[in-house]
Amino acid sequence: MLTVILVRPGATSFDDDGRIKGTLELPLSNSGMVQAEKTAVELAELPIECLYVAPCMSAQQTANVLNERCGWKIKMVDGFKNLDQGLWQGKRIEEVRRQLPKVYRQYQENPGTVCPPGGETLDNAEERAKKGLARLLKKHRQGVIGLVIPEPMASVVKRILSSTEVGDLWKSCCDDGHWDTIQVAQGHLVLA
Repeated sequence: MLTVILVRPGATSFDDDGRIKGTLELPLSNSGMVQAEKTAVELAELPIECLYVAPCMSAQQTANVLNERCGWKIKMVDGFKNLDQGLWQGKRIEEVRRQLPKVYRQYQENPGTVCPPGGETLDNAEERAKKGLARLLKKHRQGVIGLVIPEPMASVVKRILSSTEVGDLWKSCCDDGHWDTIQVAQGHLVLA
């Protein structure tokens, strides 16, 4: 059995401010650096073989903090690029809720049915994530690996690996600086 440690990067100024970051390149804020250090301390004793990291600044900075403390290899996976939120990027979540209450509620209850203007659908992001995961799961059938992926893409990856619902993506957008453990039974995953 493979154990996956799914790490959310530390917070950025957008997370601290309740803004949608999507694919914007943002560094960790001061609170995000503290979160990354705390995660490094919590995970230091785990026998992680490699950290697979989303191609964004906050994920890479978090992975570097983990590497400095723990010495794990880092490899970037393009398929873990965050969900493109299009014209919503940079807006406050509260602003979208107030201006587009029906769309906000629909994205909260059934996110797969909403595509932000100029962005991508959840299905497109999921297909990209599945391709990245398929390569990793061929290479790692057992042991422990780490994934450093920002929200809401982390929720998409968690759903794929654990066959759960994706949940409230509005809430997950500001869910940073923590980690989950997921046990992956190889025969039960369908990534095609």
